[in-house]
Amino acid sequence: MGVTIKDVAKSAGVAPSTVSRVLADNPRISPATKKRVRKAMKDLGYHPNVNARSLVSSSTQTIGVVMPSSADKALQNPFFPEVLRGISNIAHDLEYSLLLSTGDSEDTILEAVKRMVYGNRVDGVILLYSRLRDRVTEFLYEKEFPFVIIGKPSENMDSISHVDNDNVQAAKEITGHLISLGHSRIGFIGGSKDLAVTLDRLSGYQSALQQAGLPIQEEYLVHTEFLKSGGRKAVHELFKLSQPPTGLVIADDLMSLGVVNMLEEFGLYVPEDISIVSFNDVYLAEITRPPLTTVDINIYELGVHACKCLVEKVKDSSEPAKRIIVPFKIKYRSSAAKREQT
Repeated sequence: MGVTIKDVAKSAGVAPSTVSRVLADNPRISPATKKRVRKAMKDLGYHPNVNARSLVSSSTQTIGVVMPSSADKALQNPFFPEVLRGISNIAHDLEYSLLLSTGDSEDTILEAVKRMVYGNRVDGVILLYSRLRDRVTEFLYEKEFPFVIIGKPSENMDSISHVDNDNVQAAKEITGHLISLGHSRIGFIGGSKDLAVTLDRLSGYQSALQQAGLPIQEEYLVHTEFLKSGGRKAVHELFKLSQPPTGLVIADDLMSLGVVNMLEEFGLYVPEDISIVSFNDVYLAEITRPPLTTVDINIYELGVHACKCLVEKVKDSSEPAKRIIVPFKIKYRSSAAKREQT
């Protein structure tokens, strides 16, 4: 027979009800008593029955994490494993499990989230994306279910907790770097136009061009998937133009790798022929050739703050919505070079 709550209570010199309250992290139990009970649990090798605890406390001790697409696609991008690392480290420290949800379409993702909520499978949800007119966000908001967005909500911004970077300013600064190197024909390769992060980075790019007195040319704007294959597709479109860009602002490092590879097939090299700057600073950005000049958005910290924010909301429903902006830093490397005027 396994170790019981009564065994823990006897070892710690407290009542069984006190052990139950420690398991529920009841604030009325003193830190000293909690420490003594937890030591007894560890010494005895006691592991609480999660199902029984959830029935008593109405808590599953589980967080739902929702990906923007199927795992097959999303996990190709190093952004997602890194943000999950931040979330999972905090979840582990706070004794929460994670339930990962993916889907090939908005319908399948919504159905999965509904199963989480209606089936009482999770205490709260973290969305790893922000999409315009997103039905998942609308559902969670209407149900007043605890959730946090990594990104910027397109609606009800003041009443939805979210963790983000200042993507407009980041894009403005990284585009300004290309302009300072003498580039005047600068293209933009972004993700889907229904993603808030794409729109913010596009806005910052356009703002930098306007401030420098440079034209915004529609033929220089390409929107594709945040995948290596998306970068290759973008090069096909841009370098068929009679006057292609000499510099590129690319909204994601993985897309940049596809761009670099495809440019070489065109007989063009970075940065000798084309300068590129990018976003995210995933681990590949520094080891690829050439190393990418990119915006470090502190992916891990986005996950850390999102998880902390959600657990605070789960534990106290009166907790107000938070807007957390994680600082960014531009990493200047070898993928952008001075443009000789011709």
